Amino acid sequence: MPLVRFSVSIDQELVEAFDSLVEAQGYANRSEAIRDAMRSRLVRQEWEKGDEVAGVITLLYDHHRHGVSEALTEIQHHALAEVISATHVHVDEDNCLEFVAVRGEARAIEKLADRMISLKGVKHGALTATSTGKKLR
Repeated sequence: MPLVRFSVSIDQELVEAFDSLVEAQGYANRSEAIRDAMRSRLVRQEWEKGDEVAGVITLLYDHHRHGVSEALTEIQHHALAEVISATHVHVDEDNCLEFVAVRGEARAIEKLADRMISLKGVKHGALTATSTGKKLR
């Protein structure tokens, strides 16, 4: 895909702050950072529009809490259209970490994440939203 050059007018303070971010995050140059920022906004728009998207639901829970593991499994079994894969990790003798890879309609994934995160016994949960990549170049 050919690269396109374009110019943008930005106030000096904003450019300086952005250049500090570029350096701190280790980007090779400003263009790479701008491409990432553009992609991030495009991914957010995919989610806002309710497009087909992908993501990971991360769950930390107390495996001693009666029924939480079984409830999480049951929720996933009822969401086979969205759940791609799940990985279960034993953090220590009390805590488990579960990563659930998902793909599907944005609203369905958000609803699934909310159901899992709000389950009694889940100590922390988060949905990391990304794209299927179909609309990103």
